[in-house]
Amino acid sequence: MRATGLVKEFGGGGLRRRRPFRAVDDVSFAIPRGQTLALVGESGSGKSTTARMAAHLVEPTAGRIELEGEDVTRLRAEALARFRSRVQVVFQDPFSSLNPRHSVEQIVTAPLRYQGRRVPGGERAFTRALMERVGLDPDHSRRLPRQFSGGQAQRIGIARALAVDPSVVICDEAVSALDVSVQAQVIELLVRLQAEQQLSYLFIAHDLAVVRQIAQQVAVMSQGRVVESGPREQVFDAPQHEYTRALLGAVPRIPAEWDAARRAMVEQQTVQEEMA
Repeated sequence: MRATGLVKEFGGGGLRRRRPFRAVDDVSFAIPRGQTLALVGESGSGKSTTARMAAHLVEPTAGRIELEGEDVTRLRAEALARFRSRVQVVFQDPFSSLNPRHSVEQIVTAPLRYQGRRVPGGERAFTRALMERVGLDPDHSRRLPRQFSGGQAQRIGIARALAVDPSVVICDEAVSALDVSVQAQVIELLVRLQAEQQLSYLFIAHDLAVVRQIAQQVAVMSQGRVVESGPREQVFDAPQHEYTRALLGAVPRIPAEWDAARRAMVEQQTVQEEMA
C-alpha cells in the first residue's frame, strides 16, 4: 500500500465562511509486502484519520492511495467490495466492534457473506479452523462476545479480519485497550500471522514500547503532518525531530529484572489459556 499527499479537511463554509479544519496535511507513506509501518503520535495528531482514509472508511479531501499499483482513492460499488477483501481493519475496542448478539461463527463469517463467498466444508469448519489459528478454542464458536475476555475478543476481531484473506490489515490502536500482558500475547500473534501470510500492517499506536516490538518502519505524526519517518532503529536510536525526542523521552524505562518477570508472567498466562 502506498499513500501520496493525503489531505483530510472537516467542516468549513457556512454563513460565517469558517475555514475547514485540516486534520491530515500532506501525508505520504509506503508499506512493503510483509512489513509493518507504525504511525505514532499523541491523540489528535491525525494518525487515526489517516488510517480511516487508508481503509476507505473516510474519503480524502486530496491525495492518492494505491494498492498493488491500482489507484483506490475513490472506489464505488463492486470495486469497493473487492477492496474490502484486500484491506481489513482491527479496531481499538474489541467489544464495541463485535455484534453482541452474534456468535463468533456469525461474526467471523460476516465478511464472507458480504463478499458473497462460499467456503469449502461450510462456515462451521471454516470458523473452527480460523479460531484455532488465532489461539481460540474452536469449541467456543457459538459463544457470544461477552463470554470472552478482552484479549480473546480482540482475537475474534483478528479472525474476522483474516476471513477474507486480506493483503493489508490496519490495526487502529488494536492493543491499547488491553492489559500489558495481554498486549504482548496479541502482538506475538500478529507477528506470527504476518510471517505466515506475508501480511502488511498499518499499525496505529501512541505506545512506543509496543511499536518497537512490531514495526519495521515508523512514521511520527504531529498536528496532521509526518514530522519524521524511517526504519525503526533510526527513529528510536537517532531521532532527528524534537517532537520524536519528546515522545521517546516520555517512555518509561523498565528495569531488566522487571521485564524478565513480565515475560515469565505472559508465558504462564499463555499456557493457562491454552489449557483452559
